[in-house]
Amino acid sequence: MTRLSVFSSPLLLGFDELERMLDRASKTSGDGYPPYNIERLPKVDGEAERMRITLAVAGFGRDELDVTVEENQLIIRGRQKDEDGRSYLHRGIAARQFIRTFVLADGMEVAGARLANGLLEIHLERPEPRRVIRRIQIGG
Repeated sequence: MTRLSVFSSPLLLGFDELERMLDRASKTSGDGYPPYNIERLPKVDGEAERMRITLAVAGFGRDELDVTVEENQLIIRGRQKDEDGRSYLHRGIAARQFIRTFVLADGMEVAGARLANGLLEIHLERPEPRRVIRRIQIGG
């Protein structure tokens, strides 16, 4: 059985990858951990559009977090190690792992990441795209 979508129009050529990206975005985990914010930062003249993703990662150190960009996906992984030899009377803070993914638009770039006070900030930029007009010669 074939699947019909908006992208099956004969006027939309080469949008297969965009359709796959939308499928990936819709299948992301519904887990709310870790909580996060996404902000659009004020635009300054001459600068690229800027955004910031902030994740609450209290208890994670720099060496336990991994931020990668893979095929237009921003992937943030957190891995805490269970410390052997500790004997808890009560354990309310569990060593927890997570993977949080964000699909990035074409042209969106990760400018950097910063960990401070239990918050991981990831800075994104989208430089203004250059308009390219190219005349195509018609052969005879």
